[in-house]
Amino acid sequence: MAENVTLARPYAEAAFQLAKSTNSPATLAAWSDVLSRLSDVAANPEMEECIGNPRLSPVELAQLCLDVAASGSKSDLSADQQNFVRVLADNDRLIVLPEINELFNQLKHGHEGVKDAEISSAFALDETTLKTLVVDLERKFGCKIQATVKVDAELIGGVRIAVGDEVIDASVRSKLAAMAIALKN
Repeated sequence: MAENVTLARPYAEAAFQLAKSTNSPATLAAWSDVLSRLSDVAANPEMEECIGNPRLSPVELAQLCLDVAASGSKSDLSADQQNFVRVLADNDRLIVLPEINELFNQLKHGHEGVKDAEISSAFALDETTLKTLVVDLERKFGCKIQATVKVDAELIGGVRIAVGDEVIDASVRSKLAAMAIALKN
């Protein structure tokens, strides 16, 4: 996995620079949308099989990827986006599109002053609670927060929040572990 990230990084940075060069936030959003679609296409098991098929040329693979990504979409891929897919196919890098998408979004969020927050909760959070939590996190970190929530029953209760390198652990599990350590001492 780390190898895929290493392979994907220069392509994500190139796509980001290309999208940013137009000085339009809409272009960054459009590239993010396209890379998300392309990532889904590349992660599909049938497409992975096609990517690994030595009988398909890079031109055929690029066209297949473009056709699948464009189907069911309201917007077509721009010439730059199509060329990007062709470059990936020529360099045998279509398989790392999910990593390119993730790295591109990290660059985009950094450019926009947005931080990703991974919220793990023992139970599903309702919309009101989540909005309140995000507002509190935005106030604490002084930036816009993009939250992803997952349910982790092992927490027993409470939440665990990771924003960048900082972790806020307000779970019952961590409090019980701290009590166990205190009782041993």
